[in-house]
Amino acid sequence: MIVFGVAVLSTAWIDRDLIRIKIASVYAPALPKKGETQAGPRPNVPFRGDAPWALSALPFCLTQLSARTGPLAYVSAHLPAGATEVVPPATLSYGNCTIFVRGDEAYVRRGEDRFRIPPDVRFYRSHGVLAVLRTSAKGGHELRVYVPTNP
Repeated sequence: MIVFGVAVLSTAWIDRDLIRIKIASVYAPALPKKGETQAGPRPNVPFRGDAPWALSALPFCLTQLSARTGPLAYVSAHLPAGATEVVPPATLSYGNCTIFVRGDEAYVRRGEDRFRIPPDVRFYRSHGVLAVLRTSAKGGHELRVYVPTNP
């Protein structure tokens, strides 16, 4: 037992500088240099751009229930029962979002945010749900089904 105690104390004495280094190496954030700004709350900058997923990313408008990707026959089979196509031009409103369906594309507006859902997109409505069927430039198909967030 005495030998064990001497071994522990010897090891601690030999490694004392290493222990001191570990203790001394704590992280201390540097203050920003003159002219730099610290990360903080982002100013209220409107979002804009092409966004095939726009309806899935805008809270208080629609809530996504499901998404299917694959061949057209497969995704079309998952359209909600009784769904009818929204014939352009059309304007749809959900919560604080307005969707302008124009030809084979759509524009979504929420406050100052503006998104374009690029071609080829089609909208369907059925019993309180909205379905969005998109064909990508590469020929893939995606169906997303939504319900209003605040009916």
